[in-house]
Amino acid sequence: MTIERVRTDSPWEEAIGFARAVAAGDRVLVAGTMPLVDGVLHGDGDPYEQTRAAFANALAAIEPFGLGADAVLRTRMYLTHLRDVDAVSRAHRELFEAVRPAATLVVVSGFVDSRVLVEVELEAFRGCHAPGGDPRTPEGV
Repeated sequence: MTIERVRTDSPWEEAIGFARAVAAGDRVLVAGTMPLVDGVLHGDGDPYEQTRAAFANALAAIEPFGLGADAVLRTRMYLTHLRDVDAVSRAHRELFEAVRPAATLVVVSGFVDSRVLVEVELEAFRGCHAPGGDPRTPEGV
């Protein structure tokens, strides 16, 4: 099995020693992703905007594999304040309502950058994009 990796310009990838996304077979995993755009925090103080920016970064990491939001099977959202659940949930729903991935939302004590309110992860499956689809998958499920 071939392992493929996507790296970005995030300074954390080099400092910690990880890849933003790793594909093994049909499975594509995206590491914890913060709402940084060109190294600058997006949505300072706004959990909704931070969630949208973090997921935009995570979705960009699966684009090199020819995937988009429709291939996402699982999402994870980590946030620092219980008060932000509604804003984070609204952003997630707007991005993934048609897909309905398995999702986890957890409140944590903090991140390496104290201005970050939300960090996200996702898992995608590229086998569902085979020509003609998978005949073993029932329609509408």
